[in-house]
Amino acid sequence: MSIPWMGLALAVGGLLPPDGVAQLQKVDGVMPHLRQLAEDPEVVRAIRAQNARHTPLATIQQQDAEWLATPALTPLKQRVLDGPCTGALRRLRERLGPAVAEAFTMDDQGALVCASRRTSDYWQGDESKWRLTYAGGRGGPVLREAPFFDESSQAYVIQVSLPVRDGAQVIGALTVGLSLLDL
Repeated sequence: MSIPWMGLALAVGGLLPPDGVAQLQKVDGVMPHLRQLAEDPEVVRAIRAQNARHTPLATIQQQDAEWLATPALTPLKQRVLDGPCTGALRRLRERLGPAVAEAFTMDDQGALVCASRRTSDYWQGDESKWRLTYAGGRGGPVLREAPFFDESSQAYVIQVSLPVRDGAQVIGALTVGLSLLDL
């Protein structure tokens, strides 16, 4: 269960900008859309299919190193941008408009499956957005990170991450970066 934003806002006191509470309430307002995306059959199928390949973690980490080392659009980056669940990510952007700075899905090892735009790295398995929401296959709570300037989307965002389930089984995770200026 996630902490209500109002409680969080009260806990941090004066650390939020004047409109911070209103922005956090707007994040709460889009949560039904994010939960719907995490349950979208297209997303579930794409993650399930990538998990079935059983790619060794060493291979994923090698792909991540290549991703980081090459600013150009590589075949791997194009495959993620054209992945089998990008239609679901696009539909979220159509519903919420520019408030969606980026969206991406991750498999059971934290490797990208689909993304709405190029991310700074391929392997998310060492990051909280995957570790805490995938939670070793148990599924964790919704993670709402502190606002920050995201280099890959060039926007001030709040990233919201959710586990993706296939029935009762947690198979991956979803992260959506919400643009604070466009909420």
